[in-house]
Amino acid sequence: MQESRLFKIVYYLLDKGQASAPELAERFEVSVRTIYRDIDALSSAGIPIYAKTGRNGGIRFMKGFVLDKALLSEHERQEILSALQSLTVLNGLYEKDILEKLSALFQVNLENWIEVDLSRWGKERDKEKFEQLKFAIIHHRCVRIIYAGCYKEPEQRIIKPLKLLYKSKAWYLKAYCTERFDFRIFKLNRILQLELLDEYFSPIIYPEQEDREVGKYTQITLRFPKEMACRVYDEFDISQVKTDAEGNLMVIAQMPEDAWLVGFLLSFGTQVEIIEPVRLREAVAQVAKKIYRKNKP
Repeated sequence: MQESRLFKIVYYLLDKGQASAPELAERFEVSVRTIYRDIDALSSAGIPIYAKTGRNGGIRFMKGFVLDKALLSEHERQEILSALQSLTVLNGLYEKDILEKLSALFQVNLENWIEVDLSRWGKERDKEKFEQLKFAIIHHRCVRIIYAGCYKEPEQRIIKPLKLLYKSKAWYLKAYCTERFDFRIFKLNRILQLELLDEYFSPIIYPEQEDREVGKYTQITLRFPKEMACRVYDEFDISQVKTDAEGNLMVIAQMPEDAWLVGFLLSFGTQVEIIEPVRLREAVAQVAKKIYRKNKP
């Protein structure tokens, strides 16, 4: 109990700068004499804390001692807190009060510079799903999911969730699938149902070699009218985009040549022209013809 109170006194003084003994006694529900004994204990432990009497007196630390002991520059302290804050906005990976304590410890005022909303528009359940998976990863709990793959009906899987991954504007889950006896990557939006199981598993490292390309990557060349600039720069990096003499946007990129790519290009409608490869141009045209025949008046 005393050890916990000593830490609380340290954090309180770091946050407030100084406090009177009666103030600390009232806050921690002990006597003033006990507070002075605590101050002596902290001082004996090597923490440069002292009590100053008089009108402007109080209990405080020697100026600058935290910075000397931290062995971090002001920039490094700010970077650590900013990194932790960026994780905090992902629905409490680090608690807010921990950040406040570290901010006081480092004597840095942290600006609220970032906001992240994991949910799609109108889909608050995305946050709940993220929190459940985060809990399962940290506590090594198995999860039962209903997953909608690309080519099959939604099916049940029991997985061992290992790591959450944000890539290409979407969240994914790296996991070990007990149905396939192999490592898999699941897109969070396609996890239709999720149930946390009572079964635990030993920690597993997702092998780097499994983080491989999905399908064969091919260099493709696309042409878009300049009016499509907003969508083009949403989907492609600026280094992949050039402007031709007519002002059209020319995109050269390496992409997986599969059914997803065909659907992706079709999403641009008539605003994309596939220059290369010719086989991809033909594949998109064939699917477009099927769409026309299925939906023609």
